[in-house]
Amino acid sequence: MLRRREPVPFAFLAEADRFRSNVTPPPPERSSVSRTVGRWLLGLTIVAGLVGSVVIGMPALSVDDSSQAQQSQASQGR
Repeated sequence: MLRRREPVPFAFLAEADRFRSNVTPPPPERSSVSRTVGRWLLGLTIVAGLVGSVVIGMPALSVDDSSQAQQSQASQGR
């Protein structure tokens, strides 16, 4: 790789990974019961929609053997 010949213009950028803050962030807000229930209902609705689409789509994906049997019987009967 090419190395940069000019020095880093800002020395504090080079020391950024060594910096530690002494300020603690505020604790995260607790979710309310209604927000938690809403998230569960949204997740349940999405899962139910996916399961429903698979259940409804299964007949379209299955191979219908009865139509092939009827065609073979009709061709033998001729």
